[in-house]
Amino acid sequence: MSAPQDTTDKAANPANRRIVIACSAFVISMLGVSYAAVPLYKLFCQVTGYGGTTQRVEQMSDTILDRTIKVRFDSNVASGLPWDFKPVEREVELRIGETIEVAYTAENVSDVSTYGQATFNVTPMSAGAYFNKIQCFCFTETELKPGETMNMPVVFFVDPAIVDDPDAKGITTITLSYTFFPHASEKPVAAVAEPVQDNNTL
Repeated sequence: MSAPQDTTDKAANPANRRIVIACSAFVISMLGVSYAAVPLYKLFCQVTGYGGTTQRVEQMSDTILDRTIKVRFDSNVASGLPWDFKPVEREVELRIGETIEVAYTAENVSDVSTYGQATFNVTPMSAGAYFNKIQCFCFTETELKPGETMNMPVVFFVDPAIVDDPDAKGITTITLSYTFFPHASEKPVAAVAEPVQDNNTL
């Protein structure tokens, strides 16, 4: 006579499967959140200026105050990028709301073409939301050929709303800092090779 089957094991199997499915769904959802966190954080910084992130705008300010503010310029190059990168002027003084243009220069001191992408921030960080850039080399990738020197303009203004912010209205000097990192160039997709014709016919 065969032994009776264990009904407890049978009842447990569906429950175990539900637990495994629930745990898997949780892990997958957490991975999705982690991948979304970076672009969401970047968007948050761009909107709020958190972490010294500057703002990108399309037009100049229509209000210019009598109060002035100083802007200092800092430059850095990450290892692996053979560039000499520096601001043309180390400091400017402008009226709040006034749009001005400054420039950085970059020279490729190697004998091969190289590509760089600039990151940026301002300090104090509370000024980030009010530092508006209309034009900047940091918006796109930069290529420098061997020995090439490039003049790179930045057009910006400090939003007059800064004087109404309790955390930022006392700021008298802002530092704009850039760091260039090596960036791999986009390689074109290889063309599909045409089939080789076989001239040897039977």
